[in-house]
Amino acid sequence: MNKHKTVAVGGTFDELHKGHKALLMKAFEIGDHVVIGLSSDDFAKKMMKPHFVATYKQRLEDLQKFLSENGWSKRAKIVPLDDSLGPIARTDGVNALVVSKDTETTAGEINRKRKERQLPPLKIEVINMIPSENHTPISTTRIRCGEIDREGHILKKTTS
Repeated sequence: MNKHKTVAVGGTFDELHKGHKALLMKAFEIGDHVVIGLSSDDFAKKMMKPHFVATYKQRLEDLQKFLSENGWSKRAKIVPLDDSLGPIARTDGVNALVVSKDTETTAGEINRKRKERQLPPLKIEVINMIPSENHTPISTTRIRCGEIDREGHILKKTTS
């Protein structure tokens, strides 16, 4: 039996990489059901990422494929995410939220919004960023720049 009935996780999940997969694995490890907030195309544009972002449709297909490969499809519900707080800041039915170290502050904001609405706080599970071969975090930006691959393997030397 998992620790929580329903767990949420959110992100853009562009270039679905080892860090994203660790986040999702943790959510399925601690939750019976997982609500995955997937950034909409409009929200992804508002984030002003320093690189191209695949379409919602493509990111959704990649996510669905990963869920299917791990036997999690029946336990997952993917919903569009239109802002950083998402629907879990406004609605009940979720018990926990899995975030990475770099989005931990957003989890606090979500719980503040929930408190304002007299909703119970979510249990926050924070995972560390997944390092690449050179010990810096794996990120879509680094992948899109051709610096690393989705597993964190170095593809080109950086000048830093």
